[in-house]
Amino acid sequence: MNIETLISNAAQEAVKALYGMDATEKMTQLQKTRSEFEGNLTLVVFPFIKAARKSPEQTAEEIGQYLVEHCPAVEKYNVVKGFLNLSVGQGAWLQLLQAIDQDEHFGMKSVHEDSPLVMIEYSSPNTNKPLHLGHVRNNLLGWSLAKIMEANGNRVVKTNIVNDRGIHICKSMLAWLKYGNGETPESSGKKGDHLIGDYYVAFDKHYREQIGELVAQGMDEEKAKQEAPLIKEAHEMLVKWEQGDPEVRALWEKMNNWVYAGFDETYKRLGVSFDKIYYESQTYLKGKAKVEEGLAKGLFERHEDGSVWADLTKEGLDKKLLLRSDGTSVYMTQDIGTAEMRFQDYPIDKMIYVVGNEQNYHFQVLSILLDRLGFKWGKELTHFSYGMVELPNGKMKSREGTVVDADDLMQLMIDDAYKAADEAGKNADLSEDEKQEIARIVGLGALKYFILKVDARKNMLFNPEESIDFNGNTGPFIQYTHARIRSILRKNEVAATESADANASLLSIHPALEEKEIELIQKMNEFGAAVEQAGKDYSPSGIANYCYELTKLFNQFYHDYSILNEPDAEKRAMRLILAKNVAKIIKNGMSLLGIEVPERM
Repeated sequence: MNIETLISNAAQEAVKALYGMDATEKMTQLQKTRSEFEGNLTLVVFPFIKAARKSPEQTAEEIGQYLVEHCPAVEKYNVVKGFLNLSVGQGAWLQLLQAIDQDEHFGMKSVHEDSPLVMIEYSSPNTNKPLHLGHVRNNLLGWSLAKIMEANGNRVVKTNIVNDRGIHICKSMLAWLKYGNGETPESSGKKGDHLIGDYYVAFDKHYREQIGELVAQGMDEEKAKQEAPLIKEAHEMLVKWEQGDPEVRALWEKMNNWVYAGFDETYKRLGVSFDKIYYESQTYLKGKAKVEEGLAKGLFERHEDGSVWADLTKEGLDKKLLLRSDGTSVYMTQDIGTAEMRFQDYPIDKMIYVVGNEQNYHFQVLSILLDRLGFKWGKELTHFSYGMVELPNGKMKSREGTVVDADDLMQLMIDDAYKAADEAGKNADLSEDEKQEIARIVGLGALKYFILKVDARKNMLFNPEESIDFNGNTGPFIQYTHARIRSILRKNEVAATESADANASLLSIHPALEEKEIELIQKMNEFGAAVEQAGKDYSPSGIANYCYELTKLFNQFYHDYSILNEPDAEKRAMRLILAKNVAKIIKNGMSLLGIEVPERM
């Protein structure tokens, strides 16, 4: 049992014994004492003054006296109006440090067979272009959220829905047929997703030329967009695909497989993966069937032109198209079909969609429709809505000239990390292989941390140069602190071994704790609360900020106190335990963000 729970329970006993009142756990929640006051934890006594029939100061005095006498963790107290500031005894802090040291996964809950099942959808790429900076933020948020939900005791299924059909896919296919001369990833030396992306751009280029020619001949621009030969051919190809034409389907499969191979390479480098991948080509027909089923039950309505709609006016929304008059599906239909397949595949307790905030209305509607169709989690589905990510300049524009390619971005970050380490003299004693591996860990860590430390709901500017900084609120600063601690432990393996022996008797040797050591133990103890809050708020940024605060606190401690050169053996042993566990919690915390921490830098 941690210190807060121990004192909170004792406070409930105090209120019962002193005033005959049954206080709830919420009423006795403790806050960290403000820095201008003496103490470690603060109890607000205002909820008890009515039962006490005394002033806030008197009530706090009585509860404080009771806690000193009956709770071993409380050493002394002081009262500031209705705030009871409690000082925790050194023995309790040492006991807490020992508990942290003995638990490899301190602050994280374990997952069991009967734990709630949470499904998280993220990535959702199109198979006509490579992943870009927007996908990077999406994937990092989705992966981190999955880790945080697991750390909160949930079973998690990570899923992806790939948009692999439609007119945009046919545009790439048609351009490759017309202008590709049989080019393949192997013959071109390009990743498959980049190759197909080039043909999507090629289609757009030739299509615009044709529109220009028609407009020059006197045609209205809107009509020219419809009459251009290329777009007509693309629509004909889409019809053939819908009809299952063998040649079109074979080409579609071949080109999509090139893209999937490219995606897999990007996902692997980014450090994300999925337990199950769904494809729109497999879900849209199920969605149409589910809508027809809802229509038969009177849940939806068919208009005169044959289109099917959902009337959401009673929910304060408008009417939503589900099937076009020609029977073709829309995105909403596909999402309903995907939900149907997922519900058949897994006993989902909660569904979280990681999708940009431009789709807020879409998911508001989807929630209502799924609830109508009988999905038990429909009403409670969560749209983890995030803002857009942009760059302060246009230096890293992809071959499309409009977006930042994910592969290019990752390589740039790794190159920058290598250069920054070289310039700072941190690479001097390392082999070339070690330099490259550390540059990969630090470069990707910088990218991930810079994106995840920002509240996901906000739009953000990603600045590569700022992210690589080894000082301040950055990934490399946290990674370097972890590597520094690991170096301390390596430099004194004997002392580290001694610390393990001392750990068993920490409570008996009672090394005197300095204020900054207590602050570190208290901060480590807050890790579990930070994980729990991040799970409630769907907030990777909460974990990022916790890791930074812990790291900053350790660096302040390390600046003021020696570890290896401490002459007192008991203090040295305790500080090694302290440092070792700071490194452990940094590693565990950063892992929830998908960030590796190196053993040396």
